[in-house]
Parts: sequence; structure tokens; C-alpha cells
Amino acid sequence: MHFPVNPWAAAAAFPVLTAMTLVPLAAMAAVFCTRTLPAAFRFGFAGACLNVLLSVYLLLVFDAEESGLHLVEQMHFAGLSYAVGVDGVNILFIPLTAVIAFLVMYYIFSHSQKRYHGRTFVACVLGYEAILIGAFASLNVMQFWLWSALELIPVIYLTLHCGTGLHRRWAVDRFLQYWGSALLMTLAGFLLLGFGLIDSEHPLTFDWLTIKRNNAYLHDEALIFVLLFYGFAVRMPLFPFHGWLPILAEQGTVASCAIFLAGLKLGIFAVLRFILPLLPGVAEDWSGLVLTLALISIFYGAVMALLQINIRRLLAFAVISQTGILVIGLFCFNDFGLEGSIMLSIAYGLATAGMLFSVGLIYERTGTAVMPRLGGLFDSNLTLGMLFLISALSTLVKPGTPGFDATHLIIEGTVEEHGWLLAIAILTGNLLAAAFILWAFQRIFLATSRRFAQPYSSLHHPVLKERLITLVICTLLIGTGFYMRPWLRLVDQDAALITKGYPIHSSMPHDHPAGISGSDNVQFEEEQQP
Repeated sequence: MHFPVNPWAAAAAFPVLTAMTLVPLAAMAAVFCTRTLPAAFRFGFAGACLNVLLSVYLLLVFDAEESGLHLVEQMHFAGLSYAVGVDGVNILFIPLTAVIAFLVMYYIFSHSQKRYHGRTFVACVLGYEAILIGAFASLNVMQFWLWSALELIPVIYLTLHCGTGLHRRWAVDRFLQYWGSALLMTLAGFLLLGFGLIDSEHPLTFDWLTIKRNNAYLHDEALIFVLLFYGFAVRMPLFPFHGWLPILAEQGTVASCAIFLAGLKLGIFAVLRFILPLLPGVAEDWSGLVLTLALISIFYGAVMALLQINIRRLLAFAVISQTGILVIGLFCFNDFGLEGSIMLSIAYGLATAGMLFSVGLIYERTGTAVMPRLGGLFDSNLTLGMLFLISALSTLVKPGTPGFDATHLIIEGTVEEHGWLLAIAILTGNLLAAAFILWAFQRIFLATSRRFAQPYSSLHHPVLKERLITLVICTLLIGTGFYMRPWLRLVDQDAALITKGYPIHSSMPHDHPAGISGSDNVQFEEEQQP
């Protein structure tokens, strides 16, 4: 099957993907070269802001009407290859990373500088942004793996030196156990992909396009699937590969946790990029096991969230529950499920970041993330309460939020492929999510505080800048929720292209996704009629 590839020179004035990777690295180098901490923060903030502008430019030059890879950059030097590109699979993940990194930089720029250990912290956040953008844009499997391995550096540093827990070293040890094994399994899977084409008279290559065009020659496909899915399941995280996330969330700091959410979406992206297109037949064969793990993840994460008293651990288990829904959408093997999972990943990433910012700013005031010690914060911290509430509603399939149309698509795809029972299970999981998220909101912001003293004053906190963070996140959530159609168009063509590659499901009829509500849905359907 022909797979269109469009070089960057055909649409952009410069190699925008490489620029988005180099800008944070250049800002990081400038941070290290500065002599004063304020100057370091200014360089970091400027670099993050520039990348947001570049992400807007990326969206403007991306051709949503044509399937395939766009803005492709390829270089070969001394036997090594560098390849990046965007399509409907990753076009929204890169701006999500840029926006969250900008908000993190703005957050630390507006707060007490002593808390963040100076220039190294700023440089670490910038490096983390560059790593994630490089990984999301990668079209070489070993290039993706190297970026994933480099991600260990900022995560470990931010946890050890900037975390707020008392057991940070233990959390890092647990983190390394999980991620180390995941990286080894993923490396083995990628090596099997590269060496698997040698018998088909192809030289050794790790180029994604070459492997995709010749994946019929691959050997040991089931083994490759197991190795890759294990590694990506740790990254998502999916039950039972989730044990590191609640610990790391509890011991870390809001800045590291917020940008780490974008890193978690790298697992969902990796399944979309390296499993479904390269191993479509094996994915169909193993879908039963994957769906079982996803169902367990939904209910396990929800029940464990209900049992938590630490809001950070609660949000970590919420992510585990959400991952189960996303994985079910991926393994529906139709346009509905794929588009729904991509859009819901973006919605979850931004909404959960909003809740983490709210919780982090509350921690700045109170010194605790334990819900029984909080309460009565809504009147004194209205902005943070609204940020938490709107972000929470965006994860609960409420009309007017991006999660509504995205979950609608996943439900349609699930009904089409697996029937109503699995769809009802997803809706039940969402009902449990509403229970623990709204329960947390009630305990933090509405319930009467159990403390005798309430140190919730905003006198020494930058309230105006906190309002800007709230405005950015809430505007993005509500804006995309009420007008989802242009965002769906970005992913539509490539979701259909992935679906056509399944050996069994490609022979089935495919309807166009109808996950757009209100008048937009009517207009969209009219446009599709001949």
C-alpha cells in the first residue's frame, strides 16, 4: 500500500520539527552560560514561549486533507540516520508538549526561585521538552528509543532534587526498576524489527518507513509485539505495569509531574506508531489479552483512586484508569476508536495537567497534599478551585469539553467492534471517575477544614499569574470542547490509513466518525455526502 511522504520544503519555510527540538536545547545552553538566576529564568521562559509559537506554525502548515507523513526531514551520516515527520498520529502531541512545558516554565518563573534549585532545574525542564518533542517526531525506531532512554535523566533529577516527598530515592529506585526493564524489552523489540528485514534482501535498517513498507517479511512478529507492548505498557501506564507512577507522583513536585504527563502519552503514541501500523495482524490476534488488561486497568485505577487520601496519588490512579479507556479505543481497529483515543489522550493530558497545577499551587499555600488536612479553599482560592473543577469535568465526558466527543467516538468504535457490554464497562468506569474526582474536589475546596488554623492566604503568591495559567488551560479545554471539528480533521485521514492496514478489519466497511455534537455534526455529515 502506497504511503505518501511529503518533505518539509514543500510546505514550510524551514525544518520546523528540528527547530522545535533545538530551541529548548539552545535555551538550555544559554541557561548554563548565564551568571545570574533571573537571567536563566528569562532564557528558559523565552525558549518555552518560542516553541509554543513554533507549534502554532506547525499546525498552520500541516495539510489535514492529505494522508501520510508531512514535513519529513531525513539525513544520513556515517551509517546513522535521522528522520522526523508528522501525521495525524502525532500532530497534536507535539503542541501539547510545548504548551505544558510553557506553563511549567511560567509556573516556576512566577514562584519563589529558591525552591527550584536554580539554573539546573530550568535547564532540566527545557531538556525534558526537547526530549519529548524529539521522541514524538521520530521516524526511526532507534532514534525513538534513544530519546526515551534520555528521558530518565530529567525525571530522576527533578524527583531527587526538586521533589517534596521524604522517600524520593526509594521512588527513583522503583522507577528505574520498571523503566529499565521496559527500555530493555523495547530495545530487543526494535532490534528484531531492524534485523527482521535482512532475509528480504534489505540492508539492516531502523527506518520506520522502510519497515512499514516491508513488514510482510518480518519474522517472530508475536515476540516483537510482546516485547514492544510490554515496554509501552509501562510508559502509559497500564495495569499491571503501573506500580511506579503513584509513588513517583507522591514524591515529586508539581512542575515535574505536569510535564511528565506529556511523557506518559508517549506510550499511547508508541502503540499508534510502532505496533498498529507495523504489526497489524499480530495486534488483531492479541487484542483479547490487551482488552482484558485495559478493563482491569479501568476499574482497578478507579477503585484505588477512591481509597486515596493524598490527592497526587489519587490523580496517578486516575491516569491508570484513563489509560484503560484509551487502550480499548486503540484496539477497536476502526476509525472511531483510533480518533477517539488520540483526541482523548490530548484532552486527558491537558486536563490532568490543569488539576496538577491546581494541586501544586494549593501545596505552595498549605504545605500538604493530604485531603483530610485541606478543605474550605474555594472561597479563598476561587481561581484554583475553578481550574481544578473545569479540568476535572473535562475528564468526565461532560458536554462542552473535549472529552465528550472523544469518548463518544471510542464508545461508537467499541460498540461496532466489541458490542455493548464493553461499551457499558467504559461508561461505568467513567461513572467511577466522576465519583473520585468530584469527591476530591469536595474535600479540598468545599468541605469544612479540620485544621484549627487555615494558612490559605494569597498575600505572598502571584495570584495574577496563577489566573493566567487557569485562563490558558480552561480556554483550551472549553474552546476545543465546543469546536472539535477542526481538531478531528487533523487526525482523520491518518486514522483511516492505519485502519486500512489491518488484515482482517480492512475488509470490513468503515463509516466516517460522527463524534461531533450539535450543528457541527450535521454540517460535517453533509460535507461527506457526494
